[in-house]
Amino acid sequence: MRKTLTTLVPVLNEEQFLEKSIQRLLLIEEIDQIFLIDDCSTDNSLNIMKDLENKHSKISVLESPYDTNKGKGSAISRAKELVATDYIIIHDADLEYDPQDIKKMYELISNNSDIFVIGSRFLKNNEVQLYYRTHFANKLFSKLFSIINNIKITDIATCYKLMPSHFFKTANFNEKGFAIEIEVVSRFLKISKNVQEVPISYIPRTYEEGKKIKLSDAFRYIVSIFKYKFNY
Repeated sequence: MRKTLTTLVPVLNEEQFLEKSIQRLLLIEEIDQIFLIDDCSTDNSLNIMKDLENKHSKISVLESPYDTNKGKGSAISRAKELVATDYIIIHDADLEYDPQDIKKMYELISNNSDIFVIGSRFLKNNEVQLYYRTHFANKLFSKLFSIINNIKITDIATCYKLMPSHFFKTANFNEKGFAIEIEVVSRFLKISKNVQEVPISYIPRTYEEGKKIKLSDAFRYIVSIFKYKFNY
């Protein structure tokens, strides 16, 4: 039986890239549902999302109930009760990731039960990063996570994570920001080691273009690696 798939797209001030990003996502026929989740954008992103929702039946928009943005982890958690497919995948609203790679990740869930699939930017020889500190940090996080959890993960900070919906809907996530990338894998490993990586492409953007990860997020990543290994 065919596995169904929902894509969660957290959005914070992405008017420059949002429409093109979602148009590329709509080309992936394996995707059944797309939730565009506003994180209290102050630009024209919400209007773009609503326009896309009116044009495409697969798309649903979740407006922020808050006065200020709460972070990526908070945004995706708001979709928990609405997901009705077998699996979910997270997709950022910029153009750093290519939705065509979702097809390769989907192939793994077609032949496996309850698998967690990670799209790794470091398995395809696309080692070029705009910022060497970011490149080094991502390598460090992944190495540390692998050692602490006794499993080889080459790209723990990647956006592309595909997981069973029943896990996503029942897990109690604490992280509101980017450290959700660490927490979601850590919590899955508490119940299963069925984690596989797939090589994906990656085109990094600059901070001038809207890149949002900060030095404080790096420290939070490290804390989260230890926190979610030794505490549930």
